[in-house]
Amino acid sequence: MPVLEAVGRRFEAQRPLQGVRIAACLHVTAETANLVRALIAGGASAALCSANPLSTQDDVAAALVLDHGVEVRALRGEGPQTYAGHVRSLVAGAPQVTLDDGADLVITAHEIGARALRGLIGGTEETTTGLVRLRRLQQQGELRCPVLAVNEARTERALNDRHGTGQSALDGIVRASNVLLAGHTVVVIGYGWAGLGVAERARGAGAAVIVCEVNPLRALEARMAGYEVMPALEAAPRGDVFITVTGSRRVLRGEHFERMKDGALLANAGHFDVELDLTELRALAAQGVRAVRPLVTQYQLGDGRRLNLLAQGRVVNLAAADGHPAAVMDVSFALQALCVEALVRDPGAFGPGVHPVPERIDSEVGRLKLAALGVRIDEPTPEQSDYRESWG
Repeated sequence: MPVLEAVGRRFEAQRPLQGVRIAACLHVTAETANLVRALIAGGASAALCSANPLSTQDDVAAALVLDHGVEVRALRGEGPQTYAGHVRSLVAGAPQVTLDDGADLVITAHEIGARALRGLIGGTEETTTGLVRLRRLQQQGELRCPVLAVNEARTERALNDRHGTGQSALDGIVRASNVLLAGHTVVVIGYGWAGLGVAERARGAGAAVIVCEVNPLRALEARMAGYEVMPALEAAPRGDVFITVTGSRRVLRGEHFERMKDGALLANAGHFDVELDLTELRALAAQGVRAVRPLVTQYQLGDGRRLNLLAQGRVVNLAAADGHPAAVMDVSFALQALCVEALVRDPGAFGPGVHPVPERIDSEVGRLKLAALGVRIDEPTPEQSDYRESWG
């Protein structure tokens, strides 16, 4: 992770986060550990809990505690109540900056009220789902702190969503099911940056790809990229593999399950385990539910058809694979670290609300990533710079 390493070296020399209390609700992986180490190098104290119980690497959590003195509240496979307790514990520590993957830390701080918000400088958010929640809070006039939308930075969209999710989601599906994608029909529900990446790679693997969308502009993009575009109900009887990438709830429901063919695979590459309606899936399984592979649960419907759920409906690239490659998380976490620095160094620059990542941070991460890849680019000539700034 050379980009984050470069940021960490500067942090160690300049100590811009000296004495700052940071709480992070992220996936507890080796890549996240490198982010935490960079923040500590900058002088911060850090506490960490897991954004997904199936992504936690227990050995990483232990190493952060034993070797780096980090407060870690995470255990692979922890239940919802334990998870909620861990989030509340981190908020009770009165963090000054939060790093979120789903907005749970910031939302919990607002639920607790003034006591939890008093010293909160601001936070960062890594996901579309989290930003939806935060913007809803903002629209209601109740968001009391600034949050930088890391998920919408240009470098994040290109590397994390398109290339990271695109590759790792299919990696998780293939690992869990051993399916051959070539010759099958893959239905991608949602054509944002992540869905775009999933569709690209599914087509590259030889699959026929159908895209389902609610946004007309994204649907048009998908059609112009050569994909079939149709409502999910029409795609349901045609798909062999279904991948939800929306960040929304109940994207595939009973009415879709009832139309699917025998043997269809169901995977979620969005955020929480709510994109597939598992309650309705269980209700349809009149002939029983059984595990057919370690990460594949088979639901046998009343008419004998079998639907195969991957990784309990949780995020398949993390629950069934290793998540994004380190080269992708290198960029995401460098953005996180630099956004934390921006919040701490100039707390008055951002009022309450969701804010874009400053252009200078996006550009700096892009520059560092190119340098790590050994890529050089042109500089505009003085004449070109003058021309861009003139009106004549």
